[in-house]
Amino acid sequence: MFAPARTLIVDLPGPTLNAELARWLRALNPGGVCLFARNITTPEATARLVAEIRDALERDVPIATDQEGGAVLRRLDSPQPPTPQGLGVLGDERAAFEAGALAARGLLELGINWNYAPSLDVNVDPLNPVIGERSFGANPHLVARLGVAWALGSETAGVLSSVKHYPGHGDTRVDSHLALPVVNKTRAELEACEWVPFRAAAEAGVGSVMTAHILYPALDPDRPATLSPTLLSGVLRGEWGYGGVIVTDAMDMKAVADRYPGGRGAALALMAGADAVLLCGHGDQSVHDLHARALETALQGGTLAPERLDEAVTRLERITGRFPGTPRAYSPAQRDQDEAATTRWALSALERRGAVPTLDPSAPALLFAPEAGELGGPYGDYLGLAALADALRPALPGLHAAPVEDSAAVGDLLTRFAGAPVLLATTGRWTVPDATRALAARLTTRPAVHLALWSPDAAAELPLPALVTHGFRRAHLQAAAQVLTGGVPG
Repeated sequence: MFAPARTLIVDLPGPTLNAELARWLRALNPGGVCLFARNITTPEATARLVAEIRDALERDVPIATDQEGGAVLRRLDSPQPPTPQGLGVLGDERAAFEAGALAARGLLELGINWNYAPSLDVNVDPLNPVIGERSFGANPHLVARLGVAWALGSETAGVLSSVKHYPGHGDTRVDSHLALPVVNKTRAELEACEWVPFRAAAEAGVGSVMTAHILYPALDPDRPATLSPTLLSGVLRGEWGYGGVIVTDAMDMKAVADRYPGGRGAALALMAGADAVLLCGHGDQSVHDLHARALETALQGGTLAPERLDEAVTRLERITGRFPGTPRAYSPAQRDQDEAATTRWALSALERRGAVPTLDPSAPALLFAPEAGELGGPYGDYLGLAALADALRPALPGLHAAPVEDSAAVGDLLTRFAGAPVLLATTGRWTVPDATRALAARLTTRPAVHLALWSPDAAAELPLPALVTHGFRRAHLQAAAQVLTGGVPG
């Protein structure tokens, strides 16, 4: 019988593994490790960290991260996968397959062999605070087609994919990082929408599925999906015949942690049918120790069956055999090809809404945007005004920028450059700032364009022609600059 901690996927506090941390990791002996942005620095340092994790555990283990594309990226120095939302605009399965492979190549170069991506959530509610551009769209069949292609592209390139968040996180305005969402849909409604992509992934044999901490009362009135035998062992395993790894979303999220304190949720997840319990201590190793003790208590007390434990660990071990973590070189030629693909996809996904003006690169132009961005949930990165201005200035050297919140600075630029065209950017997922709305109302009598750099829904909220980029990474910004200066048709 395996030790219960072999079902845990743990995190680490930083980008290095010192001797004390290595001893702790070896003593805990988890099933794998998940890396976050705080762990990923230079390629050399990250590859060393990955190798040292495996050395400490004295075996090959799955090393995971979230390299979804768009706003949820952990490695930023390799070719960046496009947003699923942008791929949804393209509607091209081949592009989705190649995007998954591109993400995988940047991970496997470092020895990372498990990607918690893509999201197969159907973006039913555009005000959903946690999905947005992470979704391929609002049509479940499009999400199924592109999402499965993306996952298979990743796995063909050597990195295990984990489609998420089963049974679907797209129709709730509650972020499960903060509270327990409830989706009051009938089984028939779920089968017609949320379940379509996940069932397609199960039938395609995608290697792993990540669960959602969401309550679906029509299926299980008591337990969120992560802890629900009905949804894991019943629907996913039993009805759909899924034989891959089931991994939980992070168990420190309040949707589970507040209701099952002391690590009690870990054993419940395993008994429901999960194989791997993801934990995020955010630098607090005691979180992992607590869950390991809770699993041992459940095993000794008979709550967790030894057979179920062995089955879970065996599945986890099987994936390292199928997707070994041996680093694979990322050739310069392949990197160049992948960078070109990201540029091509970004240009193809750009959308004009209204009469977007063409800017003269030799003339002054004004840029107004929030100085910083909104963070929360899975979003650990944002686009600030300074970075946006730096990205646009190679194409618009006469660009002058001011924070939209600074009314004096905004007014000064509008007065000094009375005839200059204005770029008004929205960079946040959740809301259009009041200052942005007020400024947009003042710009209707002069050349102006709304740069919708994250949520396309923001384009409908301002009375300006809009250029919707479906992302704010470097390829999206280069594509926007190219279109704005007449380089290509938008």
